[in-house]
Amino acid sequence: MTSSGPLRDPANRVSPRARGLWLLEALIGFVLLVGGSVLVAGWVGGSGWPWVPQWFAARPWLLPVTVAVLTTPFLLAEPFVRYAVHRWELSGDVVYARQGFLSREWVFVPVSRIQTVDKGQGWMERMLGLATLEIRTASHAGSSTIKGLDFRVAAELAEALAHRAEQLRDDAT
Repeated sequence: MTSSGPLRDPANRVSPRARGLWLLEALIGFVLLVGGSVLVAGWVGGSGWPWVPQWFAARPWLLPVTVAVLTTPFLLAEPFVRYAVHRWELSGDVVYARQGFLSREWVFVPVSRIQTVDKGQGWMERMLGLATLEIRTASHAGSSTIKGLDFRVAAELAEALAHRAEQLRDDAT
């Protein structure tokens, strides 16, 4: 078995506004995580529980500070790394997508296997003019998604995929 080398990048990037979406999502997670650690620190600091180490009970503020310091690099890096990685392409009769932050996923979906193509928007996506395209097939893997697409691009791609899948089904019969 021979290897043809690394996979090439899909041709199209997601919308640059996707960085804002991912930053907003990461910021919400950051606030919830640091806020939760503030609550835990207040609960532990005022409890006087014997099983809590004395050094921590005397300085409960260390927990939210540590959580903030450890998660800030991820908060700042995630939107830019995801933007650099997330790509898609409709090439011939295959949808090719790559996504990920800490891990990478390459997806190849044969257009002939597509059963449904759905375009969705959460409230943050709607606010930024973005959409998520979900491509469902009959495979055990379920569906594939392309997040961070411009709304118009997602609509055009959904229509093109549905039309091409219909043509391929008609050709097969």
